[in-house]
Formats: sequence, C-alpha cells, structure tokens
Amino acid sequence: MTGGAGFLGSWLCERLLADGARVTCVDSLVTGSAANVAGLRERPGFRFVEADVREGIPVDGGVDVVFHLASLASPVHYQRLPLDTLQVGALGTEHALDLAARNGARFVLASSSEVYGDPEEHPQRETYHGRVDPTGPRSMYDESKRFAEALTAAHRAELGTDTAIARIFNTYGPRMATDDGRLIPTLVGQALAGEPLTVFGDGMQTRSLCWVDDLIDGLIRLAASQEAGPVNLGSDDERSVAEIAALVLKVTGSSSPIHQVPPPAQDARVRRPDLTLAHARLGWAATTPLRVGLERVAAWFAESAATSLAS
Repeated sequence: MTGGAGFLGSWLCERLLADGARVTCVDSLVTGSAANVAGLRERPGFRFVEADVREGIPVDGGVDVVFHLASLASPVHYQRLPLDTLQVGALGTEHALDLAARNGARFVLASSSEVYGDPEEHPQRETYHGRVDPTGPRSMYDESKRFAEALTAAHRAELGTDTAIARIFNTYGPRMATDDGRLIPTLVGQALAGEPLTVFGDGMQTRSLCWVDDLIDGLIRLAASQEAGPVNLGSDDERSVAEIAALVLKVTGSSSPIHQVPPPAQDARVRRPDLTLAHARLGWAATTPLRVGLERVAAWFAESAATSLAS
C-alpha cells in the first residue's frame, strides 16, 4: 500500500487487516501522518515502511495486490510541491507497477475525478476524455493522475500486468487534515471554531461527496474483480457548495456566517460521476447519506480538537 499513512490509505490498511490480509504500508510521511496508522502498528500482519516511492519501493517477499495511493492530493500540498507531485505520479507509479509485475500481483491505481478537469460532459462517464489545462494552476495534480493512468494502461498492454484504475470522486471522513484546503475539513473546521465559512464565488458549483467507508469498499471490490477500468468511484448525490455549507452549519449547530470569496482559477463548476460501470461490474454503490456522514465527521473533528487542547 503506497500512501498508506494518508487519509484514504490508512482506512484501506485498517479494512484489509480486518479482512485478514497482511499489509505493508509504504509512506514518506510528507503529507501522510504516522498518527493515522499508530493504532495499527501492534496489530498482527501490519508492517510500516518509511520510504519515498519516487526512489523505489523497498518491499521484499511475495505481494498479491499493490494499491498505489501515494499522491499529494490536496491543493495546499500539490501547489506547494508541484515537482514532487508530478514525480510521484510518474516515478512512483512506475515503481509500484514494476513491483506488481515482478510478483504477478494485481495493481490498483487510485486516480482522481480531476482527470476530467472542468468538464463539459455531466455527469462524467469513464469514456469522457476531460478538459484539463496542462500548464494551469492545478496541472501538476491533474496531469500526474492522467500520466499515471496512461502508464498503467501501457504496462497492461505491453507487459500484461494485471491492472485496474479507480477514478475517485470527492471523499470525506475522519483523518482528513483541517488545513489541507479541501472542502469538508475546511467548512467543518471553520464551523466548529465559530469562524465564517468560506465559500468560493456564489457557491453554486457542485460536488458529490462520498463517505470514506463506502469508497474503501469500492476499492476492495475493484481489486477483487477482473475489471481494468477506469471505473468511477464516488457518490452521485450532487449538491451545491452553498447547500453543503448550510448542512455543515446544521449538523454542527454553528451560527457562523457564510463568507463568499473569489473562486480559485479553473475550479470545476460541476462534479458528479456516472456510476453505471461500478454498479454493473462491481455491484457497488455509495450508501451513506450526506447528513449522516457529516454528523460523523463533525463529531470526529470536535473530539480531535478537544483531545489536542487537553494535551
């Protein structure tokens, strides 16, 4: 598991251990957190390796599945470290693919809905090729994922590597960092602190938010299938950002005002996956209602803040 100490990676490690798998978690801890996997360190079958996937993946022994989740996935990090972001998508993906190929293992790439850019097709199907600016302010992340997909497809075509590509749409849950610039931790953190909730532009841009447990189940189903993908994974419950902000205020009981700020360059106006393929090939769908998920994540952020103050 590359990126195993990150938000999604740590949840996937935990789920796989619960299912009886032996898990080697590889992470450089540049954006991942040792705290995310601290509770797993003493569990049988878990091993942590601190390593930079750009330089290689120092894992010995047999491997059945390689989940490649290593990535600088938040705007704060990928715009701060654009070269690292591109190198992880290129060199890191190549090393992860080579590891899978050497072991005859299944390879699962955690790609992103960002490969669609600011889409002209809505909802986005896997056959849509996207609208991405290769030199724009988000290009380091978008193109790292697009190249990773191309490399994965080439490995499969030329070397016969057993690969799968998951295009992950907005996912949220515990273990997200409040300062990484992503929608839910930003809004929930502001609401709990009594600060104004920042909404870009008029707030009419849309997002489809998937609870983390649902997403992890989709990744495991994809790994266990023979599907090559790409396969969209996410929720198709599309909401405006303004509506999401209002719901955050309700579940937190916050009286914070909503403050509109200028939108970032090339921010997608709409985002909703077409999940036909995931339903048909994986028998998968996101099932956690948005309000339920927001209540859970708000409770987790509140508890984390209280623990930090106490310590």
